Amino acid sequence: MLGAHHVESQALENERRQGFELHHLSPVIGTEVLGIDLAQSLSDEVVEFLQALLVERKVIFFRDQSLTAEQHIGFARRFGELEVHPFASNDDAYPELIHLDNGPDRPPTINIWHSDVTWREFPSLGSVLRAREVPEVGGDTLFANMEAAYDALPKDTRTRLDGLVAVHDNTPFLEGMRNQGASEEDIEAKRREYPPMRHPVVRTHPVSGRKSLYVNSAFTRYIEGMDSQASDLLLAQLYRQASIPDFQCRFRWRADSLAFWDNRGAQHYAAADYYPAVRKMERVTVIGDRPV
Repeated sequence: MLGAHHVESQALENERRQGFELHHLSPVIGTEVLGIDLAQSLSDEVVEFLQALLVERKVIFFRDQSLTAEQHIGFARRFGELEVHPFASNDDAYPELIHLDNGPDRPPTINIWHSDVTWREFPSLGSVLRAREVPEVGGDTLFANMEAAYDALPKDTRTRLDGLVAVHDNTPFLEGMRNQGASEEDIEAKRREYPPMRHPVVRTHPVSGRKSLYVNSAFTRYIEGMDSQASDLLLAQLYRQASIPDFQCRFRWRADSLAFWDNRGAQHYAAADYYPAVRKMERVTVIGDRPV
C-alpha cells in the first residue's frame, strides 16, 4: 500500500524542482497540486511529473482553473489520445468534451462506485473533470484506490482471484437509451457495436506493475467459470472493498476545480445528495490500454 511517506520519497524531490506544493487528501489516494496554471503551455517535464504523481496517487486535483474548452481538451491530450463517448452528451463543437449537467429536471444517477467504460476493449486511462457550476453544499466526488483495496484482501482471496476473468457490458447506457425513447432496433445496434468485454478481475497497472481490483458494480456482470450464485457472492465481496473508507478520499468541488483520475487503478462515486440543486461539469477522457 502506498502511504504518505512512500509518496514523499518518490515525488517530493521532483515537486521541489517543479516548484509546486502538494496537499494529500488521504494517506493512500488523492493529492491537490497548488501553484500550477493549466491554461498555460506545460513543459514536458511538468507533464512527466503529473503523470508520475497520477500513477502514485490515483487522482490529482487542481483549483481555480478557468479553462476554455480548447484548453481543457489540450491539457488532457498531453496524456494520450482522447475518447469520444458513444452514449454521453457530447459537445456539438468538441465531441471529446462531455457535459454532465444535473438539476431539477435531470436528477443525478451516477451515485455508484465504478471505473469508467470498462465495457470497452480499451477502457480509459483516465478522465479530466472540471466543475462549471456546483451546489452550495453536496455533490462531492469520492475516489477509491483499488490497488490498496486489492492489497488488503486476505491472501487466500488474492490467490483465488489469480487468472479469473469477468464480463463487462454497457447495460446502464442501453437502459438509458430505452428510457429516453430510443427504438429497440437502435438499442440492439448499439449492443452489437459495443459487445460485452472480458477483462481480468485483477489487472496489472501498465506503468507501476501494481495489481488492482478491476470489477465494478456498474458494468461488471459475472465472473467466467462460476455458477451465478458463486459469481455474485465473490463480486459482492470485491465491490465492498471500494466502500471501505481506508482506501478513499473525498473531494469537495468549487467552480473551476478540476480532477484527473487514473481509471486503471481507481474507482469513483459521484454523490447525489445535492438534488434538486444544479451541478454542471465537463469531462474529457484519455483512452487507455487493454487490461492485462
